[in-house]
Amino acid sequence: MSKQEYSRSPAPFLFFILLSVVFLVLALTNYPDPTAFIYGLLAALSMFPLPMTVAINKEWEEAIILRFGKFQRLVGPGFFFKWPYIETFLKQDKRIITLDISRQEVMTKDNISVTVDAVVFVKIVNTKDSLVNIRNVWDSVMKIAQTIMRDVVGEIELDELLARRDEVADKIANIVDRETSDWGVDITSVNLQTVELPEDMKRVIARQAEAEREKRAVIIKSEGELTAAENLERAVNKMSNRAM
Repeated sequence: MSKQEYSRSPAPFLFFILLSVVFLVLALTNYPDPTAFIYGLLAALSMFPLPMTVAINKEWEEAIILRFGKFQRLVGPGFFFKWPYIETFLKQDKRIITLDISRQEVMTKDNISVTVDAVVFVKIVNTKDSLVNIRNVWDSVMKIAQTIMRDVVGEIELDELLARRDEVADKIANIVDRETSDWGVDITSVNLQTVELPEDMKRVIARQAEAEREKRAVIIKSEGELTAAENLERAVNKMSNRAM
């Protein structure tokens, strides 16, 4: 950020301090004149806005200053100053946020219904865009990630989803990152937590896996028997050659 955007000018604080001092001096100068009471009251009123000129951002926070509702500047962690009544501020958390994408039922490309959920890791990289361009950035990212996850899973077959889960998650993250480019966020990663199959599909896969195991067992057994027969044949031929 430029120094101008991160400006921490104490002008509002100093202005009200100076104003209070001026009224206090006038009150002391005009004492015991009745106007001294008025100047004293003005001095006290000038001190009243002082706490409203100072605010604090935590280490992981940034804030935008709005003057009469219009963006004025950006301030980072630590003390910052603002004009009371005419300036307000909105804070934004700059830490990585974890968003849980709730489970939803999705139909894969080969017409198999699966239940999928995910976790999205997202971070604010532009505080102004995250507050000005979108109303609720976290809720919006979660909803668009949920929609894109459903679309991406619907474009692939079940075997591909199960075998290439990390690649599918990366594809979702890239699309979400592209769609939210104007929101001031960076999608750090997307992790598919659960891919749950219907019970009947689980039984089919279990039977298929069992059949594959039985097939491998039969092949291994037949290969062993073939090897034993070949060894026996060589032994018989060798003994026959010796007898001759």
